[in-house]
Amino acid sequence: MARVLVVEDEVNIARGLRFNLELEGHDVHVLHDGDQAREMLIARREPYDLLILDWMLPGLSGLDLCRGLRKHGLLMPVIMLTARDQSAHKIEGLMVGADDYVTKPFNIEELLARIETQLRRQRWHEQEPPSGKDHSLSFGQNVVDFERFEASHQGREVKLTSLEFQLLRYFAEHPGRVLSRQQLLEGAWGFSEAITLRTVDNFVLRLRKAFEDVPSKPRHFLSIRGAGYKFQP
Repeated sequence: MARVLVVEDEVNIARGLRFNLELEGHDVHVLHDGDQAREMLIARREPYDLLILDWMLPGLSGLDLCRGLRKHGLLMPVIMLTARDQSAHKIEGLMVGADDYVTKPFNIEELLARIETQLRRQRWHEQEPPSGKDHSLSFGQNVVDFERFEASHQGREVKLTSLEFQLLRYFAEHPGRVLSRQQLLEGAWGFSEAITLRTVDNFVLRLRKAFEDVPSKPRHFLSIRGAGYKFQP
């Protein structure tokens, strides 16, 4: 059982989500306002295992709420709900820290599957690493702790979203190997054709800005022309 917060201003959708999630055995709380959600999550630090968040809300928007959560170091999985179907909007949501993106109207079975995927990933992060894997990574002047979701560059703290941690971990598990954008999209995040391959480029650029001494001349996150990317510790 997981503790799930649904922030959705359309009452019928919120009721339907609560009903289906409770059928799955989860403890579900519902809010209809972005400001209330900010108070509960950021000010009061109420613990939740997963957040289902509508993009358009009264008060603080879902996009700004997600941005605020990540700024304050809150890394619970976030699935965004929106009527916007353009790729640019999907990328915008992912770039501020959402973990997945579902377009209204949605299929409830698909949403439940995506929720279970995020919860499974969260449990995976909390477990001991499989044989041959480690919670920590050091490369160049960088140190990353995947268990604590902490990172530093030249001794200074680096703030990463959960998607950035997942991408970095996937790179770390395949050092020196050339990985295509499709491999990174599916291997790190489990996404497929629903998200543009250009999303990978944007996230690699963010990792370079976080960890490279000179992001325009990367030493660790290398572009392989016509093939993809390679992580060189």
